[in-house]
Amino acid sequence: MTIVHTLAHAFAPWQSEYSDSKVVSTAVTGVHLLALLFAGGLAVAADRATLLALRGSPGDRRRQLAALRDVHGPVLVALALLFGSGVLLAAADVETFASSPLFWGKLALVALLLANGLVLQRTETALRHATDAELAPTSLWRRLRFSTWCSLALWATTTLAGAALVGAA
Repeated sequence: MTIVHTLAHAFAPWQSEYSDSKVVSTAVTGVHLLALLFAGGLAVAADRATLLALRGSPGDRRRQLAALRDVHGPVLVALALLFGSGVLLAAADVETFASSPLFWGKLALVALLLANGLVLQRTETALRHATDAELAPTSLWRRLRFSTWCSLALWATTTLAGAALVGAA
C-alpha cells in the first residue's frame, strides 16, 4: 500500500463527512475563502501602502514601517486558518490532490509566499530598529521594495493556482 493510499484510508471518515454534508463542506470552503480574503487583502493593502511610502518622505516610510508591524499578527492568524482549512480540503480528496501537479505547484507557491513574508518581516524589523530609518542602508530599502513586489505577485499567482485547482478537480 502506497503512502497516498494509506493517507486516503486514514482520512476516509473525513472524506465521507465532507462529501455527505453540505454544511461541513460549505463551512470548510467558507473558512478557506474568508481566510484568503483577510490574509491576502491585508497583505496586498500593506504592499500597496509600502510601495507608496517608498516613493514618499522619510516620515511616510517611518509610519509605514509601524503599520507593517501592526499588520503581521492579523495576517498570521488568517494564514493559520487558511492552512488549517486547506489541509481539511486536501484531506477530503487525498488521491486527487496528491496526484495533481497543480496542487504541488500551489504548495510550492505557498512556501515561496511564506518565505517571502519572513524576508519582508525581517527587513521591516531591521529598518524599524535602525537609529534613523531614512539613514538605514539603501540595500534594506531595496530589499523591502523587491519583497513587496514579490508578495503582490505571489498572492496573485497562489490565488490563481487555487482557482485552477478547483476548476481541475
